[in-house]
Amino acid sequence: MNRILVTGGCGFIGSHFLRFILKSSPKLSVVNLDKLTYAGNRANTREFETNKQYEFVHGDICDEKLVRRLMEQVDGVVHFASETHVDRSIVDASDFVWTNVVGTRVLLEAARKNGVKQFIHFSTDEVYGSIRKGSFSETDALSPSSPYSASKAAGDLLALSYWKTYGLPVIVMRSSNNFGPYQFPEKVIPLFITNLIEGKKVPLYAQGENMRDWIFVGECVKGIDFIMKHGQSGEIYNLAAGSELSNKALTRLILKEFDRGEEAIQYVPDRPAHDFRYSVSAKKLRDLGFTPSNHFGKELKDTIKWYRDHRSWWEPLKHDAFTLK
Repeated sequence: MNRILVTGGCGFIGSHFLRFILKSSPKLSVVNLDKLTYAGNRANTREFETNKQYEFVHGDICDEKLVRRLMEQVDGVVHFASETHVDRSIVDASDFVWTNVVGTRVLLEAARKNGVKQFIHFSTDEVYGSIRKGSFSETDALSPSSPYSASKAAGDLLALSYWKTYGLPVIVMRSSNNFGPYQFPEKVIPLFITNLIEGKKVPLYAQGENMRDWIFVGECVKGIDFIMKHGQSGEIYNLAAGSELSNKALTRLILKEFDRGEEAIQYVPDRPAHDFRYSVSAKKLRDLGFTPSNHFGKELKDTIKWYRDHRSWWEPLKHDAFTLK
């Protein structure tokens, strides 16, 4: 491919992907389409806005006219743009359905009409629902619990239908929880880190028993790049690094870096339909040739250092753009 469209490139994972792909693929040019919602921050991409390989377009993936025009200029798509915060989806699901389902349809239809060579649809392990033991494989049924994960599951199925019906070369990637620099401070790791930097307590759901599997964002984008080169159209690939922790264990690791103890935890009422454990098997991707590195302890320390060193990045987001609950 010579030119790709990246949606949501000013967001957390999208901006890391852009940073990686622009360095590793000097012959590839990129168009970044981003609506710049509260979680889309143009400061995340400022460092390469003078790069001749890169073009930024401020716009909505639901804007059919704009999407059609951009799709005429590219031969591939990496689709990150989505509403992602579970708690927000519980309060109001409308934006999630609009962006994650309707926006995905707009992109798929424009890609079909313009004959793009590859469409990477980035998704989440949450579409499978909760599993007490073992791990979900790509062939397991979907059972999303929240409006967020339901909207992502709908987008996944819609994307795969375009492969089955029209032969659009779609690949679906389902990743475990990402963490790292530039993550918006409503997500658990940056929320806890920034709260502790500010001398506040950290809010922990349901005594912290829920289990999550973590992957450093730098390893995630390497996995996406690998799939772009080696993945097969019509396939689903799970991505995970195997860093599974209870939320309580994760909290204690973060507290330790701040020399804080249990007194810094504020237990809060559990959210509705809170999945106990997410776990996906990445064997299919490993068999294809990609295994992400797993240095969770070091990556967490590096992430904490980044937030300590970049208060000017997160403080305006946390305090001026909206009030975290």
